[in-house]
Amino acid sequence: MTTDRFRQHSSHWGAFSARMKNGRLDVRSFDQDPDPSPLLANIPAAIDHPARLKRPLVRRGWLENGPGPDPRRGEDGYVEMDWDAALDMAAAELRRLGAGPDLPQTGTLPGANVFGGSYGWSSAGRFHHAQSQVHRFLNTVFGGYVASVDTYSTGAGSVILSLVWGSAPKLTRDHPYWRELKDDTELLISFGGLPMRNLAVSSGGNSQHVARSVLDAAASRGCEFVSVSPLADDAADVGNVTRIAPRPATDTALMLGMAYRLHATGRVDRDYLDRYTTGYERFEAYLTGAQDGVAKTPEWAADICGVPAKTIADLADRAAEKRTLISVTYSLQRSENGEQPVWMALTLASMLGQSGLPGAGFCYGFGSIGNIGKEQLGVPLPTLPQGRNRVGDFIPVARISELLLNPGKSYTYKGETRTYADIRLVYWAGGNPFHHHQDLSKLRAAFAKPDTIIMHDSVATASTRHADLVFPATITAEREDIGASGNDPFLHAMEPLVDRGADGANGPRDDYEIFSALSERLGCAPTFTEGRSAHEWMASLYETTRAALADCGMAAPDYETFREGGVVRLPVREEDGLIRRFHRDPVANPLETPSGKIEIWSDVVAGAGLPGHPAWLPPEEWLGAPKAASHPFQLVANQPAHRLHSQLDFGETSMAGKTAGREQARLNPEDAARLGVLDGDVIRLWNDRGSVLAAAKVSEAIAPGIVQLATGAWYAPVDLPGVGLTCVNGNPNAVTSDRGASALSQGCAGQLALVSVEKWLAEAPDVVPHAAFATAEKRH
Repeated sequence: MTTDRFRQHSSHWGAFSARMKNGRLDVRSFDQDPDPSPLLANIPAAIDHPARLKRPLVRRGWLENGPGPDPRRGEDGYVEMDWDAALDMAAAELRRLGAGPDLPQTGTLPGANVFGGSYGWSSAGRFHHAQSQVHRFLNTVFGGYVASVDTYSTGAGSVILSLVWGSAPKLTRDHPYWRELKDDTELLISFGGLPMRNLAVSSGGNSQHVARSVLDAAASRGCEFVSVSPLADDAADVGNVTRIAPRPATDTALMLGMAYRLHATGRVDRDYLDRYTTGYERFEAYLTGAQDGVAKTPEWAADICGVPAKTIADLADRAAEKRTLISVTYSLQRSENGEQPVWMALTLASMLGQSGLPGAGFCYGFGSIGNIGKEQLGVPLPTLPQGRNRVGDFIPVARISELLLNPGKSYTYKGETRTYADIRLVYWAGGNPFHHHQDLSKLRAAFAKPDTIIMHDSVATASTRHADLVFPATITAEREDIGASGNDPFLHAMEPLVDRGADGANGPRDDYEIFSALSERLGCAPTFTEGRSAHEWMASLYETTRAALADCGMAAPDYETFREGGVVRLPVREEDGLIRRFHRDPVANPLETPSGKIEIWSDVVAGAGLPGHPAWLPPEEWLGAPKAASHPFQLVANQPAHRLHSQLDFGETSMAGKTAGREQARLNPEDAARLGVLDGDVIRLWNDRGSVLAAAKVSEAIAPGIVQLATGAWYAPVDLPGVGLTCVNGNPNAVTSDRGASALSQGCAGQLALVSVEKWLAEAPDVVPHAAFATAEKRH
């Protein structure tokens, strides 16, 4: 491949162009991006890092003893295989489990024992999207699979909003919040802050990082900002910012105190509540204490959240006096009872009665994903059809350990009683469950249960160390694709940036190539490939968008022209979204809720055993809980600033955020002094679930009693003398809880946990380098 021309490409954290120069990828940000992400600097390390997988791998225990549950997963050795041998072996196992062209048309399908959740963000491309590829493959060869619903980011919040407001993904991407913030909002109250690190990223790409310029413009206009977070740097550094630091997990109590102040001062908009909501009178009985004898006053709230009552009352007054937008980040609902702060924020905004005004009302996820709140696109995007999943079974995404450990066990979801399937095969492509999931010791035990685990990945991780067959996948820089994302106004040709290396066909392959080869062996290739090469598929997918552009009177190049570095500007939708239409006429444009209105009381929620209205429900792991006497620190395991999830943890930006290769844990100077901890010291965080080492970073941005350790360090458990199994690299999910947020949502509750913290006095063990995950012996 020539190296003189910059080639167009895209990622979840921004579009860019690149060329090889002196043996290294030279990356330049997209010229129409006003604030490019520093995560782009992680990309060059992906090309030839020693963690890259080069050959198919088979776990020795599976090779010698055959399929079946095996506690050696995670510790066993691996044998390199050639492609044909590995594909033949995988196809034979899939055939044993029922895969093939002659599937039953009625009754139980073999896919009922296959888990294909495959949660991951492996590529910004629309065709080489690993999750779509594996779903299409499993639908083809097994007739379907046990799927996963919701996300680790927003399980509890999306579930509650689907019942009381409507589809959160649809509504949050259906309204121009950023434009209205710039032009109209007078007060933005951000529960969970407005962290710039999260706004850098959006699934499928974020071509224009507009947050900083919009916030600056709004501040110049006089807009005021309130960040409600125990982390001071969760708020962007713009003018007119008030920072309020409640105890983690107590935002619902703070909002209830604000709501009581609105009630007590006669500032509740009852006309709005009557027209657009249902159930307020039952919530009001709880708010005032008529229901339980406890008025939810600012003073009551202050005792719980640690914020002075006057601050709470003053914030309510400010909200009533100004055009106010109330925003809730995903972080608030990643905890036990995480539905409540989201529902309560919607209720608080409804009490203010401003949601029909530009720049006011309620927004969910603003500050969590970069493209939320941007203009909706006016044309469809290229999308790979996945086929039909005829199995129809699913789990909430964060229940994977429970699924594998407890086949046949009942659980509840959205008021419905369901049963965990008996999973014999896990097929995962393009994700790292040993990053996303919580209580990793429990996940290790769960991954010992299936007969077989097959994974595709470009690098070796803790997850691939638990697989039986590992297929090395290409990275996005090695293949052609189409970059696009909802609410992002550009379509990008993703050109190959580098050759596949000296290994050629013997090295990593595209997921599509792997699945095509398996489909051929199983007699299912015509259905899976439809006779198309990867290039022909992309040309077909692109045509959908090109034709829609033509219908709008906009010229777009044909695919062959586009793929040579093309960037196509996409139109935004001109008509109002559902939020605006609902407020114009709630009868003609109802919400997707049982009543068609905002539901402040929900029969479905009440039927699931929770209060039927927003309520303060103390979690088991918060600083006011009895458990805090044993583990007195609140761990905040939030999104990292230096990478996306665990992706490219070995990249330049990611490694710059570590100390001697170990993830940093931040704590308040008062806590550090009491523990005798200085910057760079190794500290241990632990509780009944596990133990993790991190490098201390003393910071005034962290409230007392809090320790913040971002997710994403590669899980490396080592048996340390006197303390047992400990992740030496700094993955907080060694100690987080696998408890579902509630029986309603079963959402991820991994943001918060109670831990103890101590200075590590012995000689600190070395971190496990990324390259060490990729070791294997060659087959002779």
